[in-house]
Amino acid sequence: MYTIIPLLLAHIQELNNQILFLFNFIVKNIPLKFKEKDDSLFSPKYNKLKVDKLPLIKVPEKKDYRELLKKYLKENGKPLKPIKSRGKHPVPQDVHCPCCNAPHNYIYDNTGGRGQFWCKVCDTHFNRQNWIENPPKLCCPHCGMALALTKKRKLFNIHKCVNPNCSYYLNAISSLSKTELEEYKLKPERFKLHYIYREFKINFFKVDLYSLPSNASTLQFRKFSPHVMGLCLTYLVNCGLSTRKTRDVMREVHGIKISHTQIASYATTAAFCVKPFIDSFDYKPTNFLAADETYTKVKGSRRYVWFIMDAIKKSILGYRSSDSRDTVPCILAMRMAFDKFKTFPGKALKFVSDAYNSYKLAELEFKKHGMDFDVTQVIGLTNDDPTSTEYRWLKQIIERLNRTFKFSYKVTNGYGSDDGANTHLCLFVAYYNFLRPHSYTHFKPLNEVPEIEKVELMPAKWQVLIQLSQQLILQQQKT
Repeated sequence: MYTIIPLLLAHIQELNNQILFLFNFIVKNIPLKFKEKDDSLFSPKYNKLKVDKLPLIKVPEKKDYRELLKKYLKENGKPLKPIKSRGKHPVPQDVHCPCCNAPHNYIYDNTGGRGQFWCKVCDTHFNRQNWIENPPKLCCPHCGMALALTKKRKLFNIHKCVNPNCSYYLNAISSLSKTELEEYKLKPERFKLHYIYREFKINFFKVDLYSLPSNASTLQFRKFSPHVMGLCLTYLVNCGLSTRKTRDVMREVHGIKISHTQIASYATTAAFCVKPFIDSFDYKPTNFLAADETYTKVKGSRRYVWFIMDAIKKSILGYRSSDSRDTVPCILAMRMAFDKFKTFPGKALKFVSDAYNSYKLAELEFKKHGMDFDVTQVIGLTNDDPTSTEYRWLKQIIERLNRTFKFSYKVTNGYGSDDGANTHLCLFVAYYNFLRPHSYTHFKPLNEVPEIEKVELMPAKWQVLIQLSQQLILQQQKT
């Protein structure tokens, strides 16, 4: 009797250890199956970072007041009488209903001369100051009610669904805990519970993406040869030296006395020349794109650089430098990348970014113009959901590109102007796509150009790249 109790306790302890081992194994190796893009996993406080889907656009049907008068006569057995205005502000004769085109004698002055009218025939309210023929209405995709214009910003307007019975609002408020509900009653501006749509005022598809940098000098070399320019670009871009360090190397190694301002002028001229070539080159991109943004310094203040790259071929397809981290430069960088496709892949496109909401807002803008694709967002630094586990490798590739760019930028200790930042960005993309050896391609450039591959030395490669760009510019000017 007494000998079996220690044996049972030892057996229970062994079973407990096995259970703990299996539990740790499950937690580490078998992820929990969450619903993809389940909003209930996140606190309502982070709903401000969530982007809602596109609203419904309802265009009112154009009606004919004559047909409506006939219908009224048929249903009621008597005609609809015109209005006998007795007020001080009769409806002007040139006013007609924008919906059914009814004349002024069927329209009420609804606000005593303050501009709002009411059509008696089709029951339409309209304002003469904002008189638009068949104005489209933005409606909530969840309840169908018209959205209210709540705020006007510099670049966009904010429309909000104020319907208290909207299913979107009811689901959001039901997910609040007791403490969050009490906080919402005190400070409702901290929560995003209503459906919101941002209507941008800019037509992003008419913005010039390929403008050339200013302050470019001529390629007529008076004091130095083109080889000196190639040397300067090699030390400045390939080796990542500053203009002053490049000046010292040219003087101490090659015996060439050149100023750092002349080197900066060479860099601006080279960026002026190679930008059309790198922007119009046929990269033949795959359907796997990765996007991310990083920051730089211009005169001590923060600037942002946006990169869109082909995650399979590693080429940079879209890039943009901006002074703000908002949706406008994000959309322009994505437009530059999508221009590289001869046929847009649509839903077959795998576009991966971080959880920043500008990419989701850009997705809505492209869908408005018929470019339907989905942005896949990899959240955080650990794989806490199936989406992050599947697409983490794409995010790591674009992060590696950011580190490569930072290495070429940090030595400059910041730029002196926005033109300097744009010049360095353009030259970095040209070097990364056409001149830099990559382990992915067995230490060859990502995009091999036969004319560049014929030469061996890097200063000559820069000269050939500039020459090809000049030929492309002349061809574009002729056509």
